[in-house]
Parts: sequence; structure tokens; C-alpha cells
Amino acid sequence: MEHPGFFERAGPYTLFEVAQAAGAELPAGADPAMQIEDVRPLAEATRAHITFIDNKKYLAQLDVTEAGACLVAPPLAGRVPAGTVALVTRQPYHGFARALALFYPSAVHPIVSTPGAAPVDPTAHLEDGVLVEPGAVIGREARIGSGTRIAAGAVVGARVTIGRNCYVGPLATVTHALVGDRVIIHSGVRIGQDGFGFAMGPGGHLKVPQIGRVIIQDDVEIGANTTIDRGALKDTMIGEGTKIDNLCQIGHNVILGRHCVIVAMCGISGSTELGDYVVMGGQSGTVGHIKIGTGAQVGGASHPAHDVPAGARYFGTPAKPLRESAREQALLKRLAARDKGNAEDGSKGSSGS
Repeated sequence: MEHPGFFERAGPYTLFEVAQAAGAELPAGADPAMQIEDVRPLAEATRAHITFIDNKKYLAQLDVTEAGACLVAPPLAGRVPAGTVALVTRQPYHGFARALALFYPSAVHPIVSTPGAAPVDPTAHLEDGVLVEPGAVIGREARIGSGTRIAAGAVVGARVTIGRNCYVGPLATVTHALVGDRVIIHSGVRIGQDGFGFAMGPGGHLKVPQIGRVIIQDDVEIGANTTIDRGALKDTMIGEGTKIDNLCQIGHNVILGRHCVIVAMCGISGSTELGDYVVMGGQSGTVGHIKIGTGAQVGGASHPAHDVPAGARYFGTPAKPLRESAREQALLKRLAARDKGNAEDGSKGSSGS
């Protein structure tokens, strides 16, 4: 059965209505009555969708987008493909936030369960053998597979699906998520809350509705008090067999490949992609919108600022290839020893005069 989604969409709206809501200008010759049905990323948008660009890393996607309209800053208006209407605005990300709020007015305050319902909502479907401990809450239209245990005080949100033989620990919350089989979610984990999405500006920070999901594949384990934000437009994805330690932060739109190991207190910024079998050492982290190649290793307390090649070993801040970082550390150590020696020699000379 196809999942019904977590957010109710309004619309469709005319291109004029969308442009007005987004604070953008309709170009000459555009059809103001054109129907816009939804908001989508550049690479996924079709004729019935509006999209946006606010990061030059995605210019290649702009060149081939099939969107009906695109929110774009004036310098990039000429680069919008001929079949796409360029909605020009000085702040495309602000416009995108307003367009999302138009289509998804309830996204900022999502529903967990039917008001007044029992702890297990009557519309939820639990297979035989599901164990729900006292104080747990199961939201409306949630689906939970046999052999799964929902511990005391845990919350499973509306329309969440959890597979078979899973464990959701005490006081954990799972919303806006599709969870596979044999997944272990330890106590205090937060899955599916909205990502840190704000259109920053001198007049204040405009909240950007987050309408994506979290997809967790089979055999994943998530440590205590780790947080995994749902996607903004696309989904946040955790690949099969990946193990995440305690106190990690996984931002919106992040993709973790299969069998990754993410050690305690890591921070993975939004839209970062990790290939399969990546290892992130404790207290390491990434900037957003970069790729860590398959089999790469990032040392503890290290922070890549750019893409990391497959199989590479990086260390330091900003992270560099391990050998390069080790040479730099050795050089600094020699320089520090030389300066210490010079200082001691000067001190001896001074005392003997």
C-alpha cells in the first residue's frame, strides 16, 4: 500500500498566486493562470512544480530542471531554462519558505495523534506480537510490525511505519519516518523533527517548513539521545546496517550509506552525503552539501570542509589527508621545539653575562 504522506497539501495555485506569496516578479509573457501543484527540488521538479536555487553548487541542476517555475536571484535569471518561468526575487530562499507555507500550511505544527484518542490511536494498525509498554503513545494511522517493542514513554507519530522485530526505547520519539525491520532505537532518540531551516535576514529569520521524511533501512542501530531531522523537500536517509552512536546530530536531507559507523557526538550537516562503509570518529563533523566517498574514514574531532574521496583517510580541522595532516603536525612540533631551544639558549646567555 502506498504511504499517504505526512503533510496535507493545499492548492493547486496559479502561477500569479504563487509568485505573489513568494514576493517574486512574474516576467513578461508568463501565463499567470498556469497551475502549480507543489514545491519540489530542482532535480525532481516537473511542469506542475515550482522550485528554487540559492546555492551555486546546484547550477548544473538548474541547467536541466524541468520545473514550471523557479525562484531565482537576478544574476541567475538568464540561466533558467527556456521551458521554466524565472520568478525573480532578491531572496530566493525567503520566497521558497513562503511558497512552502502556502502549499503546506500545517507543516510547522504536525499532528501526532487524534485529539482525545487512547494512547494507541484506534486508527493505528499493530500486527500480532507488538508490545506497547505503559505510557507509550501510538499516533493515528501508524503501522507497527510483529515482534516490535515500544518502550515506556515512547511516542510513535501519525502515519509512521515501523517494521518487524524493532525496538523503540524509553522516551524516544519517532515522527515523519518509515522504519525498516530489526531497527534498534535507544532511549531519548529523536527522529523526524523538523530540520534547522531558516531564511536568514536582517529583518529576522523566516522559518522554512520541512516537508520531507526520514527513511531508516533494515538493521540500523541508533544510540541514546541522537537526533535525526526530517528532510526539507527530499528525505533524510539512513542506509541498511548503519550504526550511529549516542549524542549524534544528523541534519535534514543527509544521506548515510549502508554499514556506516558514526561514533558519539558527531554532527552531520544538512544535505551531506556519505557513501557505504564510511567511518566518522567521535566528535567529528561536516559542513553541509559535501560528499564523503565510500569507505572513507574521518578521524576523531576532524571536520571536512570539502568532498572526501572514496577510501581516503582524513584528519584535522579543516580535515586533510592523514599523511598531509601528520606531516604538518610533525613540522609544527619541530618548530615549537626549535623555538623552545632558542629561548632557553637566550636565557642561559643572559644569566651568564
